[in-house]
Amino acid sequence: MNTPEPSLTKTELRKSLLQTRKSLSAQEWREKSDRICNHLQNSPLFTQAKTILAYFSFRQEPDLSPLFTTPKKWGFPRCVGSYLSWHIWQPGDALHTGIYGILEPLSDAPKIDQSEVDLILVPAVGGDLRGYRLGYGGGYYDRMLSKTEWESKIAIGIIFEFALLAQLPVDSWDQPLHGICTESGNLKSKI
Repeated sequence: MNTPEPSLTKTELRKSLLQTRKSLSAQEWREKSDRICNHLQNSPLFTQAKTILAYFSFRQEPDLSPLFTTPKKWGFPRCVGSYLSWHIWQPGDALHTGIYGILEPLSDAPKIDQSEVDLILVPAVGGDLRGYRLGYGGGYYDRMLSKTEWESKIAIGIIFEFALLAQLPVDSWDQPLHGICTESGNLKSKI
């Protein structure tokens, strides 16, 4: 776990962590991603979940695609205005590139019923021991997780170990996650 300079802003931390992530070799990225997938697959939260929200790796985020063949109902986000719309996707279904350059299900893909969701795997640039995440700054996940209907859902941030910090700067709108998973294992903060 790393201890950042206390004076670094979110913007500076984001830039530094993204640069470190970008510098991973393809082999390191694959190995670390595979270890994260193994930790998730061995987690009771994952094995007991029937409906899981996930993401398609972007800008060398940890790659969870090996999990997507697991017999679960998988949901992936589409950015619609300032919110995320969740749609069912399974391997072989068509995808398109969304507004931020991230792969998304097609707009006519069936929507996920929020009440069915058992687990949310949240992409992040960084995370801390309290369960706070540093995203890309768009606020999509914070807006979603602040809504009453989502607050009981288990949300786990997915990051590489180098991006796990003792403490991130936090704003009033930041929503803590229930835990963080890295290639070294699972850190539970609120479960």
